[in-house]
Amino acid sequence: MARTAYTNSAAPIRTHQGNEYDAFARITRRMKEAASSGKPGFNALAAAIHENRRLWTLLAGDVADAGNTLPEPLRAQIFYLAEFTNHHSPKVLSGKAGVDILIEINTAVMRGLRQQEAATP
Repeated sequence: MARTAYTNSAAPIRTHQGNEYDAFARITRRMKEAASSGKPGFNALAAAIHENRRLWTLLAGDVADAGNTLPEPLRAQIFYLAEFTNHHSPKVLSGKAGVDILIEINTAVMRGLRQQEAATP
């Protein structure tokens, strides 16, 4: 027991970037899977898009907060993407647009989060 007292038996420490990445990854995977199912996947797609909009709404609120420490241009870009997601999602659900752009946006954000996490000591 003394030998294992200092081993890492707990889960690794999670960063904010890691948690955000996981949320984006989970939602993006759900959107991809639902979209690839065609019409039978519509209910799953609607649920995934709803969850995606909730995530982006949270991010928009966070970057709109005066105490947010992200650089102003990045905050503006995130807010714009949240607005775009909010406007594009109903078009996807009504069949007037595809989900691919939402998936691409999320994937780009995931790449940025991974780069930011890798750069953080």
